[in-house]
This record gives sequence, structure tokens and C-alpha cells, in this order.
Amino acid sequence: MNCDRIAAPYRWLEYLAFGRALERRRFRFLDDLRGAQRALILGDGDGRFLARLAAASQSSIDYVDSSGRMLELARRRAQTSRIAYHHADALTLPLAPSEYDLIVTHFFLDCLNERDLEHLIERVARTARPGALWIVSEFRQPRWATPLLAALYLFFRITAGLATRRLTDHRPLLAKRGFQLKCEEAAHLGLLASELWVRRD
Repeated sequence: MNCDRIAAPYRWLEYLAFGRALERRRFRFLDDLRGAQRALILGDGDGRFLARLAAASQSSIDYVDSSGRMLELARRRAQTSRIAYHHADALTLPLAPSEYDLIVTHFFLDCLNERDLEHLIERVARTARPGALWIVSEFRQPRWATPLLAALYLFFRITAGLATRRLTDHRPLLAKRGFQLKCEEAAHLGLLASELWVRRD
């Protein structure tokens, strides 16, 4: 998936569709992250969360996105030397073991099919230090939202080449890799959720 074609208007398309609801999910646990030292952020798009985290903490951040244009928007928004930008596929980017005490995936896991999602969580979990936090903002699929989610997947398939067509539940995969759900909050009639996970070991 590559969002270059929609990078410039993406923020406004998001606001048109959901108002500030997705932003509220991204920022929900920001106050819990001020002590982070090393962070890995996968697919935050235009960098709104990145800028907030950089301003709220002294963490050193690896920021990964497959869209060069999104990466450039994030760079302009954050404006700090503590961030290393990686124009790369998160499924193949080399990652050091036991490197991070914070992992962030905002509306990213829903872009992966079941096989790729399991592979990503397995390899990213290896980068987590004991006690590391993993922040997830994600869509969920209440029955009423099935047509809406189908339309969203179609939109991103046309504009960004998204291959997957449905949500895969990431929660059992995180639990399998040693993470425990510490806190969660649903919104937008169950369509959206923010989750705070902690590595048990």
C-alpha cells in the first residue's frame, strides 16, 4: 500500500469522513508515553501523532512509512533531529532485537492480511524490551459498519493499491507474542478503538 497519491489531501479527507474521531484515537494514550526512550512508529501517515509525541517526550524515534510523500509531510510537521525516517516496507525493514520501549501502530494493522499481520507482529514483538508499550488505534467491525468498512477498503484499494479487503483481529496475535491488554477505549459506536498493550516479560 502506498498513499503518495492521496498524501496532500489525506488530512482533510479524514476530517470529512470522521471529523476529529481518528485523531482522538491516536492521541488517547499520549500522556502515558512521556517516559519513552526509544520508539518505533509504523505508518502514522502525515505525522500528526509523531509531532505530538516528539513534543511531549525526549524519545528517540524510528518512523517508518512506505509513502515517500507521507514521510515528507511528517518530517515537516515534527521538525526534530531525534527522529530517523525510514522510507520502507515494515514487513521487510531490518529491525534490531530488544530495541524499543514503545511501539505505535495507528490505523496500520488493518492494512494487512492475516498472514502479513502475523508476520509483522512476530517480527516487531522481537524488537520490544521487557515492559514495552504497544499503542494500537484501529477500526473494529460492529455489524452496522460492514458497508462502511467495505467502502473504505474499496477507496484505499483504488487510491493506494491496498491488497487486503477485510479486517483481521490483531488482538490474539499480540497476546500470543507476550503482550497484555492494559487499557482500551472504544468510540464512534464501536467502530474505532484505542488500545494500550504492555509486554509481560
